[in-house]
Parts: sequence; structure tokens; C-alpha cells
Amino acid sequence: MSARRRRLKTLVGAASVLYARGDTDPSQGIRRAASLARKAEAEKITGLFTADLLQADAAGLAGITGSQEPIVALAALSQATSRIGLVATVSTTYHHPYNLARLIGTLDHVSGGRAAWNAVTSSVGEENFGDATLPDPEQRYARATEFVEIVNALFDANDPAATRRAASGSVSVDPHKLGPIYHYGQHFQVQGPLNVPPPPQRRPVQFQAGQSASGVTLGARYAEVVYTSQPTLADARTFVSELHRQAVAFGRANRLPLVMNSFHSVIGESDADVVRRLREKHERIDYEQGRLKLADMLGGEIDLRELPLDAPLPERLLPTVAHVNRRRGRVAIFIGYARQGFTLRELIIRAQETGHWFNAGTPEQLANAIEERYRAGLVDVLSLHGLGQPDQEDLLVNGLLPELRRRELIDLEYVGEDFRSNLELPPLVTSLEASRRYAANDR
Repeated sequence: MSARRRRLKTLVGAASVLYARGDTDPSQGIRRAASLARKAEAEKITGLFTADLLQADAAGLAGITGSQEPIVALAALSQATSRIGLVATVSTTYHHPYNLARLIGTLDHVSGGRAAWNAVTSSVGEENFGDATLPDPEQRYARATEFVEIVNALFDANDPAATRRAASGSVSVDPHKLGPIYHYGQHFQVQGPLNVPPPPQRRPVQFQAGQSASGVTLGARYAEVVYTSQPTLADARTFVSELHRQAVAFGRANRLPLVMNSFHSVIGESDADVVRRLREKHERIDYEQGRLKLADMLGGEIDLRELPLDAPLPERLLPTVAHVNRRRGRVAIFIGYARQGFTLRELIIRAQETGHWFNAGTPEQLANAIEERYRAGLVDVLSLHGLGQPDQEDLLVNGLLPELRRRELIDLEYVGEDFRSNLELPPLVTSLEASRRYAANDR
């Protein structure tokens, strides 16, 4: 008998914990966020995900993304839940690996083994960290590679037997079982050992976001889950094929890393309702701000303010991907759209989904699209939208999720006790074991 195939794992965005002036009490934000987290857990959603930015978004292009610190917010939500995973986005460009290991290791402890971190190299924020300009992508990914290696080494060097709980309930730590790593690299010098003893998962789950060539290589080598856009089935096939080709070359097995897509959707009760909801969504777009958002999707250096809405973009305005310093994968997607002849208006509409996979349909139609990509082996983890949105939550909770369960595409219950188990990841391979595999494969 063949083993059961891993079902599709699901994530939803963690809600804002923020207080807002005029709230009935200072805890209104965290109470709402905790309520939504418990609702997600009741639906057996695999994890909560947080995006992040490292600057104030003056143009309002990113909504509330980046307006709360992810690890602190998830630590709070860990106390309102007991099974759902907690994924914090972290900048490898503007954090230090030792401090990140302490933070995310502690999150794993306080959550009972549910922590994960999503490594990004950041496309904004340099002005807040002493840099006049953003380092180029090659520099950012070289630093990210070293960063991930250090974090993994710090966790792997500590003996799981380093802690002991006394009859009184207190914990003692044997410092001789906390291992130094003696890392002296181009970007960091970290002796170790990590002074947070081994957490429940031994190493929190490693996500990574980035779909440029350098991003694919980093994910293929180290990530357990790679977060990517891939708006079309053809795009997904190309991306997954290259990601897994490189992963195999690095000596990885079990079809790691898993592939995560964010599924942006408009859910309707019928075809006519879908058309209505989609029309109303487009009518709400501020097309002047949309010009700024599209310019950002194209690298942030072009001016679209005077162009007609119902004409294609002139070729002369399109940047060369290799010369763009921010989010090259996203830029490539929108250059591709522009070269297909989409008008500025159509491009602005697509920019609302920031290059992610988007579908509008009934629960059955959306389930068809999801099932097609899942059956093709192109998606393992799916971020769903709609929870906390008054016009979409009911159709998600009572429409799309039940349809996915009916087709046996998603889990009916949590399958393990920690996040690693609930993602059905294979047994953890330590950094030392991975290095030995890669060296053997490279001979």
C-alpha cells in the first residue's frame, strides 16, 4: 500500500493586534486578532502568517503590512491558541542572526513548538538602518545565505539534553551542552553558543520568500517551505521544476522544499454574484494611487502619472530586470504582463494582487483551480484570504473550506503536535548532516 500523499496545508494572515484611537479599550486590537486566530484554529488552518516591511508606507500601497512587529504579535497570539503554526517574516538584511535565533527560538518555546520564520532580503527600509542605498540583490542574498547558515548552526549545535526540569518546576541548563559554532564569515562573526536552549522543534521551521534567480538558489538549498507568487499554471510549472532541480543538486530529498502560494480570490455564491463582486472590487480602485502601486511593481523608478489608462505601456518605459534593485521576481511578472499588451488600467487591476495567483469564482470553481495545481504537484502550502473580511469570511468558512475538505485536499484535523509535524515535513536534517550530503553529492 502506498503512503498517503501529504494534503495541502493552509495558512491565513495573522490579524492586526494594533490599538486604534477611539477603541473601546486598549486591548480591542489584540482581542480581535486572538478571536480570528482561534477561528482559524477551529477550521484546522495549519498556520498564521505575517508579512513585514521596515518603513512607514507613506503612499499607502501596502495597507497595514509592516505596522506591527511580527514576532511580538505572534507571541501574543500563541497564548490564545494551542495548535496553529506561527510564521514570522524576518529581514536577513536588517536583522542579526544571533538575535533572530534567540527571538524565534523563544517563540518556539512559548508556543509549544509552533514557530517558523520566513527569510526575506527586504526591498525597502535602508533609510532606517544607516544605509544610504539598498544593497544590490547579489549582496543581499550573499548575506542571507550566511545568515541562514548561522541560524541553523546555532540551533543544531545545542544538545537537546541541555535542559532539565526539577521537581519544583524550575528549569536548569547545562552550559556544557550548549555548543559554540565559531563562525567567521564575510558578513558576520558569531562564536556561539546560542543561549536559548533547544526548543520543542529543535529548529523552528524555515520558510523563505524570493523568486529571483538568487532567491531560488537560496530556497533550494536551505528552505523547508518556499513562498512564491506564480500567477499562472505555466509559471508555476517552470518555477517548481527549477526549484526542485536545484534542490536535488544540493543533495536534498523528499521533494523539499515545499512550495507555498498565496491564493488571492473573490468568492461568490453564483456566477452572477462573482461578476458583481468583481465589478465592485474594480470600482473601488483608486486609479491614481494605482499608478503608484504599478510603478512599485515595476521597480519603483518609472513615472506612469500622465499615461492614458486604456492604452498599453510604451516598451521604452519597461525596466531591464537585471538593473532593478528591488523584487526582481515581481518586476519580471509585470514586465511579462505589459508585453502581453495589457492596458495601464488592466495592469493597475492586476497590481492590486501584487503579482500573486488570483481567481474569482464560486467555491466549487475556486476548488477546481486549487485542485488542478495541487494534483500537478505545484503547490504544497496555500495562503487563503477572506478571514476577517465581512463580505468574504462566510463564503470561505462555509463555502471554499468545506469544498476542499469534501475533495480530501486539506486536513480535517491537525496531524501532529507541533508545526513541523502538521506540515508533514520529513525528519529534520541538521546543518552538519546537510553539509555531509552536499559534499558527497558534489564529488
